[in-house]
Amino acid sequence: MHLVVVLLFLATLQLGWWQWQRAEIRGWNAQNVSYAFQWPVYGLMGLWFYSRFMRIEVERDPDAGEPHKAVALYQAPRIDTTGDPELAAYNSYLAELNEKVLRQRRS
Repeated sequence: MHLVVVLLFLATLQLGWWQWQRAEIRGWNAQNVSYAFQWPVYGLMGLWFYSRFMRIEVERDPDAGEPHKAVALYQAPRIDTTGDPELAAYNSYLAELNEKVLRQRRS
């Protein structure tokens, strides 16, 4: 992955240089000049994001992703008993399934 990031950074530098040469050939219009500066900025942003993600990964606690340490907040579903009786029956069925899954997770 390091190699891909370095190659992409070098590609953005090359694209910036190409855009600069294009500005020299076609005239110094704002679009070509701004792109000539934007490509290296995009490359630097990519390096910064990659280094930031790598730093986060190195500092990450390896046990933080364990399911037993995760906090799960649960709110009992509210069953709508007004209106359509078929909808109320379906909601009741879904609530039963939800309770069954929660009981399996606890044991």
